[in-house]
Amino acid sequence: MSNIQAKAEAFRALHRPGAPFIIPNPWDAGSAQMLAALGARALATTSSGSAFALGKRDMGHVSRDETLAYCRAIVAATPLPVSADLENGFGEAPETVAETVRMAAQAGLVGCSIEDTALPISGAYDFDLALERVRAAIAAARGLGFAFMLTARADGILTGAYGPAEALRRLRAFDAAGADVLYAPLLPMDDTAALCAGTATPVNALAAGKFVHVPLAEFAAAGVARISIGGGLARLTCATIRDAARAMFGDGDFSVLAGAIGSGAVASIVRAGAKGERVSGKPGES
Repeated sequence: MSNIQAKAEAFRALHRPGAPFIIPNPWDAGSAQMLAALGARALATTSSGSAFALGKRDMGHVSRDETLAYCRAIVAATPLPVSADLENGFGEAPETVAETVRMAAQAGLVGCSIEDTALPISGAYDFDLALERVRAAIAAARGLGFAFMLTARADGILTGAYGPAEALRRLRAFDAAGADVLYAPLLPMDDTAALCAGTATPVNALAAGKFVHVPLAEFAAAGVARISIGGGLARLTCATIRDAARAMFGDGDFSVLAGAIGSGAVASIVRAGAKGERVSGKPGES
């Protein structure tokens, strides 16, 4: 069995409706290794985190080549399976989306998500085109020769293009087309539960916005199989830099740096993550 096939099968096995696993979203090799060492069983890339790292805006402002280079760096950083946020597939045409899926597999990824946002604007593709694009992505995934997981995303709630009813209509059509995972970021919990109850296909939920206050047990009760955090950790890191810089440059106060993790602790964590090992310790311990 090839390495990528073994990773893909391990990734697929994690998806159990009602018993969700957390798939965190690193933005570089170091954050990937830390997350692997601290308990992640799989990783997903983040379009927003990678855009921030490149000094660019999210939502269509990072090229496919730049994104795939970032994906390869995350894949190489740890032995864990990696799925990718590939935004709208880097083009409107279904053929372009299919090509992007094939390129994702060549980059060592075991899955990816394709959304229905007409980037770089925030509007959504019309229903029929959105479905055609997902069908092309699924066909490409099925032709790869291993168990690549295609996540079909309905992003209209997140972008403001449409509401929950349309998100559910699209996800149910994507499900009927054969998507491996269904995902509508910020879908209300009642609608999430209804979606999960109506399908055996795994459903991904996003822990962002008001949903950061929803405990894992509530996602599980709704029937969710996977929980991602998007750019949450990347933005939390940005907030730390902002607050520390304001204290230093505004008040000459360096005390915020006292909470930093030690260099030796960082080194031991990333070494463990690179080898697929875990480190012990409670939150806050170095």
